[in-house]
Amino acid sequence: MRFAQLDDWLRWLETLHPRAIDMGLERTAHVAQTLGINLTMPVLSVAGTNGKGSCVALASAIFGAAGYRVGTYTSPHLLRYHERINLAGRTVTDGELLAAFAAIDSARGSTSLSYFEFGTLAALWLFERAELDVVVLEVGLGGRLDAVNIIDADVAIVSSIALDHEAWLGSDREAVGREKAGIFRAGRAAVIGDVDPPQSLLDYGGDIAAKLHCRNRDFSFSAIRLAWDWRGVDARGEALVYQNLPLPKLLIDNAATVLQALACLPLAVSEQAIHQGLQQASVAGRCQHIDLAGVDIVLDVAHNPAAVVTLRQHLQSQPVAGKTICVFAVMADKAIAQMCTILQGCFETWLLATLHDNPRAAQDVDVAAELRSLQLNNIECSGDVLTSMQRAMTLLRAGDRLVVFGSFFTVAEGMGVLSAWAKSSAKQPSNCSENTL
Repeated sequence: MRFAQLDDWLRWLETLHPRAIDMGLERTAHVAQTLGINLTMPVLSVAGTNGKGSCVALASAIFGAAGYRVGTYTSPHLLRYHERINLAGRTVTDGELLAAFAAIDSARGSTSLSYFEFGTLAALWLFERAELDVVVLEVGLGGRLDAVNIIDADVAIVSSIALDHEAWLGSDREAVGREKAGIFRAGRAAVIGDVDPPQSLLDYGGDIAAKLHCRNRDFSFSAIRLAWDWRGVDARGEALVYQNLPLPKLLIDNAATVLQALACLPLAVSEQAIHQGLQQASVAGRCQHIDLAGVDIVLDVAHNPAAVVTLRQHLQSQPVAGKTICVFAVMADKAIAQMCTILQGCFETWLLATLHDNPRAAQDVDVAAELRSLQLNNIECSGDVLTSMQRAMTLLRAGDRLVVFGSFFTVAEGMGVLSAWAKSSAKQPSNCSENTL
């Protein structure tokens, strides 16, 4: 074994391949073949600009409630690499990751693998050995050329289509749609959660004769006060209805999409399991609320305009009595001006944080310039995320709200700060509630 400690492996993986993102299936497929990876259980793959993690969490929770042993693969992680791989309701262990990494390193020979490709193979290798009933895979970037796409999914989900990662996926929704459609397979179900899917997505599905299930055509939902109804079709195309479903913590749009995908898989799921799974499913860092001395802290990884629209809607649907301020740090290659425009009027104060040692991160002074061009006031360049959150807590009292958002990196640092506060009686108010940390 090359290394005995997981941290040493992860540091090495960051240096193994010359490019952090290197789209293509050839390297991953070659090593997978050498390893003999051949998943025989049903597989659900999930792509989309936003909503992928929620779909994975919802599907996994419902399958788990139905008694199935579920394997899930997601990315990126927030605090620990182990978050990416879940085996039958538990996160992967150090020992399992060490064994998987060693097997891949031995099998790859001279083949160079990116950090993501190595991790994807590790998940697949572990899934084969865990005696699972079903696997749920989150596509990392795009679809057609993403390492996850070496697996032929029995059912594929595309949750939504919007602009993000334009350098790799294209600068319009039609280009993005074609990339996402790459996870569809001939003769197999493809579930589209976007209410206005690009024509490229539909055309590709039609060209390969995938069994398309489109929202508001083949499945739909209606919310009724504290419950909602769902209508769709089963694998035979016959009408299927669920009524009076509990509202999930996650978007109903994604829950409705997942129910249609589950209806297409060859696994029986009771209505009781659906109810239980909907109530249990959650995703850290997606409109996640934490109470700190009466201050409502919201953590959200929203990092593109479409995700920011969802964040704004969420904040408006759950108002607080007091004021709302934010800690914001974002990557420089994102549509920063558009994101800030969408959030005009949401925050009394913008605290612009700096993500040190992250070459992709936007500089706080550049973000400040964008905000000022929108005639926004009360802007502070407040240092790193820790310093910014400390500053925020001097401005807030019970009944107020703090929103920490802009990227996975921002939320990860915010979670680390809250976790440290929760462990320190000197810093933690007596009525602090950790709520999933």
